Amino acid sequence: MTAINGSNHKEEKIENVIIIGSGPAGFTAGLYAARANLSPLLITGNDYGGQVSITYDIENYPGFPESLSGPELVEKFKAQAEKFGTRVEFDYVNEIVVDRHPFIVRTAGGAEYLTRTIIVSTGARPRYLEVPGEKEFTGKGVSYCATCDGFFFRGKDVLVIGGGDSAAEEALFLTRYASRVRILHRRDKFRASKILQDRVFANEKIEVLWNTVVTEIVGENGAVTGVKTRNTLTQEEGRLSTDGVFVFVGHLPNNELFPGKLEMDEDGHLVTDRKMRTNVPGVFAAGEIQDKVFKQVATSVGQGCAAAMSATRFLEDLEAGHAIDLRVDPREFTAPRVAVLA
Repeated sequence: MTAINGSNHKEEKIENVIIIGSGPAGFTAGLYAARANLSPLLITGNDYGGQVSITYDIENYPGFPESLSGPELVEKFKAQAEKFGTRVEFDYVNEIVVDRHPFIVRTAGGAEYLTRTIIVSTGARPRYLEVPGEKEFTGKGVSYCATCDGFFFRGKDVLVIGGGDSAAEEALFLTRYASRVRILHRRDKFRASKILQDRVFANEKIEVLWNTVVTEIVGENGAVTGVKTRNTLTQEEGRLSTDGVFVFVGHLPNNELFPGKLEMDEDGHLVTDRKMRTNVPGVFAAGEIQDKVFKQVATSVGQGCAAAMSATRFLEDLEAGHAIDLRVDPREFTAPRVAVLA
């Protein structure tokens, strides 16, 4: 790899900023890059809006004292970013080339772009239980989105697997439809926030089964009828009858584009420094693709803002004719590596 200089670009069309992903981090990056007159291009990906788009009720986003739904918030993000000049393309990025500059971004729709900077905000996806029967009954009683599928379980019995905020939120949402909601958690206390725990414990429709894991999902005639379980303390095996299983046991970063191209930690998150810079100069990352600690809409918004501001400064250096070496001295790359206790 060789040094690059802002004065040596070809006359062909080169984007200033391409943002990959359409969640809170992506649209915020678009907003800030657009306000810097960079005319950013945002490519949505298949999961338009990211994880927030499947959240039924958002109460903790600043500036909205009345709760609103995830899809409503995403549309507000999009409208504001477009108002200032962000171009939104509904497509899916399937390849990036970052060992040359300008970078190359290719999409499933057959488009190929040259770009001076990339902001990665590809987010995360639900983690699976990876037990027998899970794949077989996905969409037939196994779900990863209560907002999407709760309506179909009106008057039925459902299980929620998990112990964090998502599990608590979705269990509460499911009480709108289900006759009974049982939460199975592998530990003896929740990781969810105190306010959500209080609501769970106060809801008469919800029952919590502690120290319990699912070992198999079973069904008949193409539909879920129950699960096999194991007590994590006694190792005693059991079985529960149910009409539906909703899985909320965390998320995995959407990192398929990046092996061998961008540095990732042991969990597959992109490694960035405090300015949202990856190990490749000109490539930045924001949101849950690099955030393994906070994972909130508000923090993703802040990270998207920071990534766009860093990209703007990078482009200013290019415009000034400063040489940028794509080779990174690891002694100068001080990205934090945070150990998260299970």
